[in-house]
Amino acid sequence: MRTLSFFLFSVLVMLFLCTGPAAGQSSPAPAPPGPTNISAILEKAGQFTTLLRLLRVTQIADQINTQLNNSNQGLTLFAPPDNAFSSLQAGTLNSLTDQEKVSLVQFHILPTFLSVSQFQTVSNPVRTQAGNSAAGEYPLNVTTSGNQVNVSTGVDDATVANTIYTDGQLAIYQVDKVLLPLDIFGSKSPAPAPSPLKKPKKGSDSSDSASAPASDDGTTDASGVGPGTVTVWPVAMAVLASLWL
Repeated sequence: MRTLSFFLFSVLVMLFLCTGPAAGQSSPAPAPPGPTNISAILEKAGQFTTLLRLLRVTQIADQINTQLNNSNQGLTLFAPPDNAFSSLQAGTLNSLTDQEKVSLVQFHILPTFLSVSQFQTVSNPVRTQAGNSAAGEYPLNVTTSGNQVNVSTGVDDATVANTIYTDGQLAIYQVDKVLLPLDIFGSKSPAPAPSPLKKPKKGSDSSDSASAPASDDGTTDASGVGPGTVTVWPVAMAVLASLWL
């Protein structure tokens, strides 16, 4: 009985060795993942309906997918959830022009891949796809405190809540507020006020000088009668007296 069992075991071992992979042959590699699709990633994460709508309306989702799948350039996306958009003043998004919506979405995208640890060494202001980061346009500053990452726009301050996705080329971080760029949502400088009219000095009123008749040499006496006028009256009186006599 033991001999038969041993024989059967030996036959099974031989069959396994003959049908199994050859020595030194590696197992098949898993199938490569499909092309990166940022919309699919956010849809799977949930609670990003408004951001997804903006990505599609502005066609930035297609641009991101094309860039990630056709180049080695990485990207970092700060993703506000639906409740962050709900906390904005009513009508905020509808009041934006099409170009401002594009700039708003681009302001949430960094043109490089940044891991959480790399936020500690970035140089501020951080450049975004919205354009110039100079003050008055699209400044974005990132600071860290321990494991916490804070983002400041000059209009509001947000905190990175968690990591949604990272693969070494694309990083998506959830932020608790919509990042509002200074160029769109910052208070505009008021126009300078017109200069006040200067009041005329006392004693220099032109009407006073105009009321006093001027003499031949341009001067007047205190009574307003020039010297040429004073000498006429004695002569006239003398003529009238001679006629009377």
